[in-house]
Amino acid sequence: MAQALELGLDTFGDVMNTAAGGPETHAQTIRNVVEEGVLADSLGLDFFGVGEHHRADFAVSAPEVVLAAIAARTERIRLGSAVTVLSSDEPVRVFQRFSTLDAISGGRAEVIVGRGSFTESFPLFGYPMDQYERLFEEKLALFAELAKGGPVTWQGSVRAPLKNTEVFPTLEQGPLRTWVGVGGSPESVVRAASHDLPMMLAVIGGDPTRFRPYVDLYHKVFAQTGAPVQPVGMHSPGYVAVDDDTAKAEFFGPYAEMHDRIGAGRGWPPLRREDFEREVEHGALCVGGPETVARKIARSVKALGLVRFDLKYSAGPLPHDNLMRCIELYGTRVAPMVRDMLA
Repeated sequence: MAQALELGLDTFGDVMNTAAGGPETHAQTIRNVVEEGVLADSLGLDFFGVGEHHRADFAVSAPEVVLAAIAARTERIRLGSAVTVLSSDEPVRVFQRFSTLDAISGGRAEVIVGRGSFTESFPLFGYPMDQYERLFEEKLALFAELAKGGPVTWQGSVRAPLKNTEVFPTLEQGPLRTWVGVGGSPESVVRAASHDLPMMLAVIGGDPTRFRPYVDLYHKVFAQTGAPVQPVGMHSPGYVAVDDDTAKAEFFGPYAEMHDRIGAGRGWPPLRREDFEREVEHGALCVGGPETVARKIARSVKALGLVRFDLKYSAGPLPHDNLMRCIELYGTRVAPMVRDMLA
């Protein structure tokens, strides 16, 4: 029997603008994120994810703390990271933080581990960039064992070995659901499958169907091992408003501001309106009225065989009120339409 589709939301805790137009404080942005997670739960959505960053334009550097605050005020929604930068963290401490969140939430915690799209955490925590690949590979191998629960024996080159070590708090309800975030390299796909972990595709540009070869590769690795195939999910940016024109008008300015600020350090050209329109029409941006967004999500779900879709609904300094309206439309209009389209 096919697994029912899960529909979720992600935020990176982008520093928002106030109603008057100036930037919110980091503290108020974090409080706003908590309110957004509570609203997502009240609407019956399946997942709420909070990303980790260590830079001025994102407020959340400790997502587990924010998720714990949301857990205390919600009842059913699953809560997790989007993503945890495992390469520059300590796997045992990551497990302890999420097993604590799992206890607080009554078994609703999950984690998406990845290398992240920014590298600020490496110098901040004293990790060398020339060990980028090795740090992630070894730490993922350790975390995959920790997530199963029970005593762990592990040895590598990036930290001290563990021998039949129990890590506390222990899990109450079985393994900690752990996804591997994949940004588009075949090596990352194989790594996720080789550790028998679900794969979360970060599709932030271009036609999502171009990721089908990665899904096929993921299935191929499982076929070779004989193990049951793990779920595949997808995360993409987007925004829902009452209609297409309103959504694009509200979203473009903040999205372009974020794009150009990040791009200035990466050599990207400024975002042109025609490139934005093309990405909305044919690429990864799920921006529009409820039916437009629902059709785009349903297309990706069918093309890639997804069991979960997460909309990254925050983008640059979009105000909190806009984000709350977006979440409400996603929960009350988009989610039912997607399920009807796929029924």
